[in-house]
Amino acid sequence: MTEKIAPTEIAIDALLAGRWSPRAISNKAVSREQLHSVLEAARWAPSSYNMQPWRFLTFDRNHDEASFQKAFATLVPFNQGWNANVPVLICVLAKTLTPKGDVNRTAQYDSGAAGMALTLQAHALGLAAHQMAGFDTNAFREAFSPPEDVEVIAMIALGHHGDPALLDAALLERENAPRSRSAIGEIAFDGAWGKAFK
Repeated sequence: MTEKIAPTEIAIDALLAGRWSPRAISNKAVSREQLHSVLEAARWAPSSYNMQPWRFLTFDRNHDEASFQKAFATLVPFNQGWNANVPVLICVLAKTLTPKGDVNRTAQYDSGAAGMALTLQAHALGLAAHQMAGFDTNAFREAFSPPEDVEVIAMIALGHHGDPALLDAALLERENAPRSRSAIGEIAFDGAWGKAFK
């Protein structure tokens, strides 16, 4: 299954409505051009004061198997299960200090925006991208030694869509489940906290 369109309350752009987080990802290699393309999209994300705090560590098993395996080892067992064939992992990190050494309070927000740009570009290229919090950030830090002022945030699995029938029964059910989100009135308020947007 490569398509899973969001059942939106009001029409949104097809790129946004079509982006989802599959777990059925094939072992087909992601080209360096495709990897460069998703990173270029992330590079052009917006950021406070244009500080661009995002950093990405890429792990391409077809380019550097040893580094890929070190990153893969930091995933929680559940995520290791469905990532067994994934060709690329990308770690999203954030530089938490400004050039003056002050705390950049929007570093994580801005890095999240860059991560979203990356996943939208992946979707535009016909690739599957699945963002994960399920990995050991301390083990990752130990394995790859990012600077102290760089926060390890998330991991993204990137690859070509795979065959959902190869997933175990529980994951296949999740893969085929309808997409859902909280209603607009639960997440957006109109002029006062708790006053649902209508």
